[in-house]
Amino acid sequence: MKIDIEDEEETKKSIEREIINDHERPPRIEEFEAKMDRPIPVIADAFEELSKFISNNSNDLQLRPFTEACSLVPVLFGCLGFAFKFAEMEYHTKLRDLIEATKDYDSLKNVLDYDMEHDTVRKPGSLSRNLRRVRQGLDLIRALFEQFLSMEDCSLREAASTAYAQVCAPFHSWAVRTAAYAGMYALPTREQLLQKLNETDISVEKGMRRYIDASVPVIQYIDKLYIDRKISLDW
Repeated sequence: MKIDIEDEEETKKSIEREIINDHERPPRIEEFEAKMDRPIPVIADAFEELSKFISNNSNDLQLRPFTEACSLVPVLFGCLGFAFKFAEMEYHTKLRDLIEATKDYDSLKNVLDYDMEHDTVRKPGSLSRNLRRVRQGLDLIRALFEQFLSMEDCSLREAASTAYAQVCAPFHSWAVRTAAYAGMYALPTREQLLQKLNETDISVEKGMRRYIDASVPVIQYIDKLYIDRKISLDW
């Protein structure tokens, strides 16, 4: 499987800009994060709307509501600390470009069709490539939630390590994987995460399951866009 060196280098540069220049995230992301006291129910609401739209209109998910829902997710990465910093910055970088693209593209299909026509689907910086990375971020949160709920005594470190191994590790270099796994030891405890999210054991299970159920159809929809165009998903 090909390691995504171009994306990795681009994201490293974004992290460096953040450290040196107090790097700004897309305004829409900052606006949404500021309004969320309990982020998981808000995020679940947004993805349930996307899932409902896909169920009723399977052919044409609009780009703007998709990016608006995705703009709610970064607060979850923020709650996980340094271990997920690379995933967070990669997600921010790619989502920023998709948000900008809403000025020129109506739907996710339009994005793929444009890059197919110009043979730029896998080109570094292309919107189709960025969409793949944002989709990976959504899937990482889904996998993390699934692991977190899989057993009562499962630590956040165990849940995050398994989720990362499933979703992101195959696409990261040895150096990034090593740093990510080392950072897992700095993750908050299960109790600290619940406090950050303003949740209880009961409420967090409900919210996480809602996100899992709603995000899967969205992730599958995105994958199908590529598969229908005979584009493999191993990148």
